[in-house]
Amino acid sequence: MLFNSLTFLVFFAIVMIVHALPLRWHWRKFNLLIFSYLFYMAWNPPFVILLWISTVVDWFLGKAIAQTDSVAKKRWLLVGSLLVNLGMLSFFKYGEFLVKSFAGMMAQVGVDYVPPEMDIVLPVGISFYTFQTLSYTLDIYRGKMKPWNSFLDYAMYVTFFPQLVAGPIVRAVDFLDQCATPRRASSAQLSWGLTLLAIGLFEKVVIADGLLAPISEKLYDASGGPQFLDAWLGTFAFAGQIFCDFAGYSTCAIGVAMCLGFGIMDNFRFPYAAVGFSDFWRRWHISLSSWLRDYLYIPLGGNKHVSRFVFVHPLLLGVCVGGLFIGNVWISVGAGGLYLLFLILHRGVLNNLMLTMVIGGLWHGAAWTFVVWGALHGFYLLAERVIKRIVPASPLWSKPPVQLLLAIGTFLAICVTWVFFRAKSFDSAFGIVGSMLGRVPDGQRSLLTPTDMIIAGYVTVGLLTVHWLMRKTTLEDVANRTPWWLRATLVAVMITLTVMMPGEDRAFIYFQF
Repeated sequence: MLFNSLTFLVFFAIVMIVHALPLRWHWRKFNLLIFSYLFYMAWNPPFVILLWISTVVDWFLGKAIAQTDSVAKKRWLLVGSLLVNLGMLSFFKYGEFLVKSFAGMMAQVGVDYVPPEMDIVLPVGISFYTFQTLSYTLDIYRGKMKPWNSFLDYAMYVTFFPQLVAGPIVRAVDFLDQCATPRRASSAQLSWGLTLLAIGLFEKVVIADGLLAPISEKLYDASGGPQFLDAWLGTFAFAGQIFCDFAGYSTCAIGVAMCLGFGIMDNFRFPYAAVGFSDFWRRWHISLSSWLRDYLYIPLGGNKHVSRFVFVHPLLLGVCVGGLFIGNVWISVGAGGLYLLFLILHRGVLNNLMLTMVIGGLWHGAAWTFVVWGALHGFYLLAERVIKRIVPASPLWSKPPVQLLLAIGTFLAICVTWVFFRAKSFDSAFGIVGSMLGRVPDGQRSLLTPTDMIIAGYVTVGLLTVHWLMRKTTLEDVANRTPWWLRATLVAVMITLTVMMPGEDRAFIYFQF
């Protein structure tokens, strides 16, 4: 069920009506839980079983972790949670990837191994709700919270439909307290929640799908190397598309939750106005970057080099043997080989930051192009730290013109990484990057029409301008300073354009992750 569909609007209207009934809070929460299961089952009903498994396993293991005084037993209970959750994630998301990678490794040493056809269907949202349930057990293990006393509240936390399938990744410590008292949106919350829903749908339907997706597809679905302008403008189009698509979903999710009286964290803070790559990750997919920081980067040692005992880290252990828990030995072998590669690399240049970004890349997709995307971001972050140590501090760096130039440079470098995120193969990615650097194949015709180039250019400039002007504020602050009649007019225009926009209905990009 897509936010940008008539089906969802009818579903949401029914949810709002039922939620407004004069029922006890317990029964209103129960209704939200049932509606959340129905929302998820609209894609593929049998996969709701995986959601139930994650919910039940972490509920009981979280209680067991809190009740035992044995440190060793706590660790094994945590490993059990990781095995179940990351085991399912490894099988469904990385099964075919690991098997094919293993076959490629065998071919390199002269062994002709033909992997079986697996035809695994990826359950929608599994990466998101897996990280949510893990945050619950990890926080109990670390002493950050106690087990919750209501299974209904916990089950609703795991399955809350606004952000279930594509985030933001909500943490138990932020959500469960909201379940303790009745939630009903005030008139101001309802108004702003519906406004956010309209803004999110406008970003998705009009900008991402209507204007930019057809342009980026002309570049990334084509065969052969593109021209210089094709490579840059097509990638600019994808940079705008993926932001408006994903930020659009997050904005819709926050708005829908607000209409029900719940608060969800912001997932984006105008990332294309970032000055530097650390700043970018404080603004892009904040719920994931903060999750990786708190549950992976810091436990690994933070700014220090990878510990010699990294192989016993529970999270990585779960990744390595999760496939074996599911019952497919080849997936475990492939995961073990991938982890061995990590160990080999960290002896040279790989530190905690790079390892975290590589895993972040793999979280996004089961392909080596995503690994390179994550590694490039890791390289950018490491290079930024080195530069900051070498270049002396100066008031010059805080001047607005210099900050603007640095933001533009950051955006261009980020666009290079988007090539590997979007390209279907390394050949395609290297061909596009080569064209960006001026190595254009002879006789190659332009892939984009003049109209495509104008749209990509204007939308990119407009997007960067909005991000730059909004980089130190929020949408809500701007809306509060805007006259009501102007705000109402803008929302009406966005709704009208969203309804009238022709073109193909596309699923949200992050559904595949």
